[in-house]
Amino acid sequence: MSGYFLQLLTSIWVTLQVALTALILGLLLGLLGASAKLSNYRLLGQIITVLTNIIRSLPELLILFFVYYGSTILLSNLFDTYIEVNAFIASVIALSLIFGAYASETIRGAFAAIPRGQWEAAKAFGFSKLNTLLRIILPQLWVHALPGLGNLWFILLKDTALIALIGLPDIMRIAQNISASTQKPFLIYSSAALIYLTLTSLSLYGQKKLEKYCSRHLQESY
Repeated sequence: MSGYFLQLLTSIWVTLQVALTALILGLLLGLLGASAKLSNYRLLGQIITVLTNIIRSLPELLILFFVYYGSTILLSNLFDTYIEVNAFIASVIALSLIFGAYASETIRGAFAAIPRGQWEAAKAFGFSKLNTLLRIILPQLWVHALPGLGNLWFILLKDTALIALIGLPDIMRIAQNISASTQKPFLIYSSAALIYLTLTSLSLYGQKKLEKYCSRHLQESY
């Protein structure tokens, strides 16, 4: 059994690769989406709002299948030959879109929580818009956004279990294979559950540390 458990532990790296890559891309999409919704370009904001609403309305598994199988069909028809999309890339794209759709609303709410007067005050002191965003707005933004983004990260981490359905050797895929080989499903799936519990516990600890770091300026002011 030790060899099987080693396989299960090795699969953690695949799960984390997908989750962390989707997190980074999803945060970028969330920032861009929130900026578009808050911009003066109403048409762009409405388009982004419709797209995010569609993504948030569909089951995560359906989005994964759309990206994986849809991209394969599209590329195969485009180049007139069968092209199978890489499962890792499809997983990252699908989970990034899902995370970004929800994160855009979280980040938009965080932007709205920052008084508009801070932009005007920074302009009066001669700050450019970029400097105002980087040095004044974003440090406050994360204070408001981190609790919501942390919850989205937990959901993303659990959603990685879906990628087993398109063949990636993640925790659940390996657990299924080992369970079929050993005929000990309860033991194997309990081990997988313990791995997910450990990952989420470590993530929660990291989130608390990050929240404390981002709000240090508030603590110093008292």
